[in-house]
Amino acid sequence: MAPANMMKRLAIISAAALMTAAPTLALAHDEDQGVVETYANIAHATFEDSLITAKALQDAIDAFLAVPTEENLQAAKDAWLAARVPYQQTEAYRFGNAIVDDWEGRVNAWPLDEGLIDYVDASAYGWESDTNPLFNANIIANKTININGETLTVDEITPEFLGEKLHEAGGVEANVATGYHAIEFLLWGQDLNGTDAGAGNRAATDFSLDNCTNDNCDRRRQYLDAASDLLVTDLEEMVANWEQSGAARAALEEKSEAEVLNTILTGLGSLSYGELAGERMKLGLLLNDPEEEHDCFSDNTHNSHYYDAKGIQNVYLGRYERLDGTVVEGTSVAHYVSHADEAVAEELRADIAATMDAFTAMVERADTEAYDQMIGEGNEEGNKVVQDAIDALVKQTRSIERAVAALKLEGVELEGSDSLDNPDAVFE
Repeated sequence: MAPANMMKRLAIISAAALMTAAPTLALAHDEDQGVVETYANIAHATFEDSLITAKALQDAIDAFLAVPTEENLQAAKDAWLAARVPYQQTEAYRFGNAIVDDWEGRVNAWPLDEGLIDYVDASAYGWESDTNPLFNANIIANKTININGETLTVDEITPEFLGEKLHEAGGVEANVATGYHAIEFLLWGQDLNGTDAGAGNRAATDFSLDNCTNDNCDRRRQYLDAASDLLVTDLEEMVANWEQSGAARAALEEKSEAEVLNTILTGLGSLSYGELAGERMKLGLLLNDPEEEHDCFSDNTHNSHYYDAKGIQNVYLGRYERLDGTVVEGTSVAHYVSHADEAVAEELRADIAATMDAFTAMVERADTEAYDQMIGEGNEEGNKVVQDAIDALVKQTRSIERAVAALKLEGVELEGSDSLDNPDAVFE
């Protein structure tokens, strides 16, 4: 698997390749077919690549648990980093597709109260929470847990227990027990560096049966194994949803052309504005808080943000390059916008390109300064790199709104964010 710094360089190369290889827009407007097929085919390919890399992560975790050395732990970390590349590009399918929205929290929910899962440094994490009774439950160390007045005995940590009982236990969203970020925490441990250099630094011996550190290594092994198995199962479900006979594809095929475009642009605009520019970026920048970064244990946040932005570009242009180098492409939203108003279409294309340039600058800076350092208080240069990317997303979103108007679509409601719309509320 490619190491993190290699992935940073690949991100930059991929962006350049995508910009130069994007197809010339056809102005003919095919109203009978095309956009649904392209949109669904890209979804299927991207989720399938996510599944492929999740299975590689599962294999790397199995190899690590068989021989828990630092080298094998690093290999598992590298596999996790590689798995984030295709998955983040799928997030362009959120917000508009109910099937994806209802499922997404099982695989990519954040932020999480990691004390639910394992030991933490309470001086950095905290001793208690007013909103989460399970803030320090530490299921790895404790075989009993009380959820909403029901005491459960957990002799073995299984995928079923994690998915059906522990995830969002008590109705608290911060009780994230499954998905990429639970696995990330188990592999890296807490990042105790604040806005100084360094990610989490968990020892491989935390998973050793012969030389166990921090106790409960047998249950920590069970948790990591169960979480990786469950991630694969969940992704298999979503890949099936986008197959030719899948539920997600069928739901789109039942919609009118206008409803399909509504679905697509709702997803692109909501990810661009409320989710990525607002909740994932501006909030952390306002608070100068490393706990508000998406991949906070691994310091991989710059890559996750980059690939979210790239997913928006993929869908708008109707083109996705798979892990094996093959390309999935066809009739795109850009074709439709161009037919309605070519100036708006080109403006949105240019804004998306500018966004990718801004995120490429962030990835390049991450070679020497991690994202949590960039958002640190007093780091004017780093703050500006992040703010430039936010500004590009906001401008891009305004062009998406103009595209909605050009297409005369009704009922498109984009996700907002207090961080952007009412920043004073963040500090209340």
